[in-house]
Amino acid sequence: MTPNREDYLKLIFELGGNENIINNKQIVTGLNVSAASVSEMITKLLKEGFVTHSPYQGVQLTELGLENASSLVRKHRLWEVFLVTHLGYSWNEVHEEAEVLEHVTSEELTNRLDHFLDHPKVCPHGGIIPASNQPIHERSFKVLAEYSTGTRVQIKRVLDEKELLDYLASVDLTIDEIFTIKEIGIYEGPITLTNGKKTIQVNFKAAHNIFVEALDPDLKK
Repeated sequence: MTPNREDYLKLIFELGGNENIINNKQIVTGLNVSAASVSEMITKLLKEGFVTHSPYQGVQLTELGLENASSLVRKHRLWEVFLVTHLGYSWNEVHEEAEVLEHVTSEELTNRLDHFLDHPKVCPHGGIIPASNQPIHERSFKVLAEYSTGTRVQIKRVLDEKELLDYLASVDLTIDEIFTIKEIGIYEGPITLTNGKKTIQVNFKAAHNIFVEALDPDLKK
């Protein structure tokens, strides 16, 4: 499979395409390519059995598509763990490096890397690392933007996207931190988080790509 095809399958997965229908506009934005290029590639992926297509709605991964996307995501996330834990990269620096490495990593090297790292369960951004030959299914969490003022939340995962990661590093937000939502700005204003040690503000757009777990018992469902 070509790196270009792999990039499409991985993005469709990251957008939730193993469970939901993803439209072409989302893919255009995610890969920064033309609408014509997306249409052409989707046609190829459809013929090869990697996706299904719903007219006027979009595409969804087939079992074969999920299998291939899972393999690529596994390689990507294992490299991210290695770069952070052994080469001193910060969590917002590893995405682009892993993007390159994932395409040139064999299954044998992937398995050896997994063993060397003692079989990590999640990447630095909170994403699940599947076992070899296993489809990946992310844990189900709501995004920060869905919760109201006063809710205590724990940061569980963030979208693995360079611009977002750089932004979160700049506001000093990391995985597993616990915050209380102190204030939500009007008209899609920033969300203010505090935990006694620090107070930070997260813009409304970023809050839609930060997955959290509510720690208040009545809000966990």
